[in-house]
Amino acid sequence: MQFGSKIMQNEKYSRGPRKVAVLLFKSFSNHCLANAIEPLRAANNLSGRNLYAWQYISLDGRPVASSSGLTVQSEGALSDHAGADYLFVMPSYDFHSHATVQCARALRAARSRFGTLVGMDTGSWLLASAGLLSGRKATIHWDELTNLSEKFPDVNVSDDRVVHDGNILSCGGTTTTFELILDLIERHHGAMLRLEVAALFMYGESRPLPALRSGSVAEAGMSLMRRSIETPLPVAELAAKLGLNRRSFGQRCMDRFGVGPRRLYLATRLREAKRLVEGTTMSVAEIATRCGYRDASAMTRAFRKEFDATPRDLRKRRTERIDPPLV
Repeated sequence: MQFGSKIMQNEKYSRGPRKVAVLLFKSFSNHCLANAIEPLRAANNLSGRNLYAWQYISLDGRPVASSSGLTVQSEGALSDHAGADYLFVMPSYDFHSHATVQCARALRAARSRFGTLVGMDTGSWLLASAGLLSGRKATIHWDELTNLSEKFPDVNVSDDRVVHDGNILSCGGTTTTFELILDLIERHHGAMLRLEVAALFMYGESRPLPALRSGSVAEAGMSLMRRSIETPLPVAELAAKLGLNRRSFGQRCMDRFGVGPRRLYLATRLREAKRLVEGTTMSVAEIATRCGYRDASAMTRAFRKEFDATPRDLRKRRTERIDPPLV
């Protein structure tokens, strides 16, 4: 049985796992790779569903060493891959040396087998070298923006952090890789899961209130909710902190997340309760207090309604998965 939050899920996004092939080159960035894959792994864990599946491949099918010496075992050659929803092209350093005739030929051949091509860090250079960015908008690591524009004048080079141009996506570096993946998670599974994944990695959580206000007001409101889980604030007070009245804040939340502030706050508190149930040995009573409930029975009722299981049931089943009984 899976325990994805009912509030956090939206059935209109449901489908089988999206498949990703990560094309690595010698001297790729570990940081870039982690920022591409860890959010997908987190989306799977947080939703309780297999939303994404990925493989690591190379041009020749051989293992690939990163810029810091970490070797990743390739699961095959690009030319032998049957195709997937996404092909992440990730050369990072030494990308000029990878822009060979062989690479261009392999990428052009792969175009028909992969739904969307994604140039990460300096990946757009290889896509442009293969003629796959002609007339398309794309970005690259900011150190190479001018060089890309001069070398490939038929490419609409942008200094945006992330660029979506139909079935060609691109981003400018390691941090923007994380932002691109968040965009994909939201497109596939809704804004709520995007915010859950971002919160897990504390993305944007350290910003002071004035900086929060400069972005999405609804996201800033959710950040305030996460900062005040143990002592929940009235919705009117949250709205006032954001310079809004209650009605306006409610509309912003509906527009961004499809639910009002009260439901959003409930989702945030129950998600934290589920995290504590699964990841700690705290008692249910202590978890209830940490999540803003006056008594454990009230939290248990809300928890069961949301996850179709009580905290104790969920903890027991998780323990059985980790430590199955001896036969």
